[in-house]
Amino acid sequence: MDMEHTEQFMLPSTVSFEDKRLSYSGQNCTRIPEALIKLYGPKVHSLDLSYNDLVTLKGLGMFSELRELILDNNQLSDSMQLPQLLHLKTLSLNKNHIKNLELLLEQVKHQLPSIEYISLLGNFACPNQLSNYENDEEDYQRYRYFVLYHLPNLKFLDSKGVTEEERREARRRGQFMNIVTPSAFFDRRVDVNINLNDICSRDNFKYSPLPRALRSPEDYKGRYH
Repeated sequence: MDMEHTEQFMLPSTVSFEDKRLSYSGQNCTRIPEALIKLYGPKVHSLDLSYNDLVTLKGLGMFSELRELILDNNQLSDSMQLPQLLHLKTLSLNKNHIKNLELLLEQVKHQLPSIEYISLLGNFACPNQLSNYENDEEDYQRYRYFVLYHLPNLKFLDSKGVTEEERREARRRGQFMNIVTPSAFFDRRVDVNINLNDICSRDNFKYSPLPRALRSPEDYKGRYH
């Protein structure tokens, strides 16, 4: 049995690879399995690693042809290191543990030069009701200006397209719009999952960032559950 067949045997049957799309979702892994990296790496254009327990992105740089990366519902935090992915257009980091927005944006700006779509819903760094009931629309709009100041080529942020008015405002004063969240809030370690469930049941909120209808046919489409 050759090496490729051996490593395929080591991977669970839940791995799905078709049309350059690789899905390894809901497997409770804390890091990207080496077998995935070795077997698929540069063959993959869309990678879905959602609903795992990832704490590191070690090995992600081997997926050098990625256009779309879905990392929703993991355990990624400010210690996360993004590799350079020159072709990546879509990054979804919903429901992780990212607190430092500026740190993340600096990484994205330098490591992902082609980024056009990004979603951070359900992270402390994204000040909307998914992370804290006390956040209001003004907080969220300030956040959008700050993100767009750092990433001016974005077409879509979270669940909304970027408007020309937002771009102008971001250029004018976005650098001053970072939202400082009290450290005491983080120390309480609010359960984002509970907040999300409450919002869903109360307002019939649909957790569906980067809607497919607003993306062009050539864009890669991830799976949001």
